[in-house]
Amino acid sequence: MTQYLLALYKADDDLISPERSRQVWAGVSELGDRLTEAGAFVFKGGMQGGAESATVVRQSGGDFLMTDGPYTETKEHLAGFWIINAADLDEALEWAKLAAAAELRPIEVRPFFEGDLDDAILANASDAQ
Repeated sequence: MTQYLLALYKADDDLISPERSRQVWAGVSELGDRLTEAGAFVFKGGMQGGAESATVVRQSGGDFLMTDGPYTETKEHLAGFWIINAADLDEALEWAKLAAAAELRPIEVRPFFEGDLDDAILANASDAQ
């Protein structure tokens, strides 16, 4: 089984009504139960605050530079995520459809890298060509 990230992004100016919030929480709870029953659930989490709560740390020579906000300037931010187990991308996309319906917003799906250091070096070299 491969692990996949199902990432949830929220627009900075997206204000959610109490009714919609209750609907989302009910849908997310039901999805969590389904993921658990299927043995696909690994971990989930929600981010506190919006883009203003992010800090990017980057090395510059021997020093480190810390900047407020997300890595790139954007009008949306990472709001939460699930880590799931899925047999393949098709299965992960089916879970993502359910997540998008529960959250009432788009879900980004990304597989985790499963190789070792040699695999990473080879993948990086082929990407550079």
